[in-house]
Amino acid sequence: MKERLGGKMDDVRARELLEAERRRVEQLLQEAIEAGQQNRSAANESGDMADPAERLTAEQVDDAVTVGLRERLGAVERAEARLREGIYGRSVKSGIRIPDERLEADPAAELTVEEAAQG
Repeated sequence: MKERLGGKMDDVRARELLEAERRRVEQLLQEAIEAGQQNRSAANESGDMADPAERLTAEQVDDAVTVGLRERLGAVERAEARLREGIYGRSVKSGIRIPDERLEADPAAELTVEEAAQG
């Protein structure tokens, strides 16, 4: 298999990992959006005597989950672009190769573990 600039992981495996992650995140995002809509609909039904603060907290949690999943989807999209460009598997900060073990665990990884720990 042809090795690209990104390192040892071949393009086929990288594509498989990214496609699986995209499907997972899109499914979770759809479920979160639907749950948020259901929670808001239920809260607006007449006769609901629930604490307004609980409803607001639930809506904020739903919104935070949705934002986080959209950010994750963006990371997957950036990783897919790096794969197309032939630079997948390299840190976007330093260009250092990201170990395959990290990419297997997080196919959208943009940094090495050390760089991510530095913040």
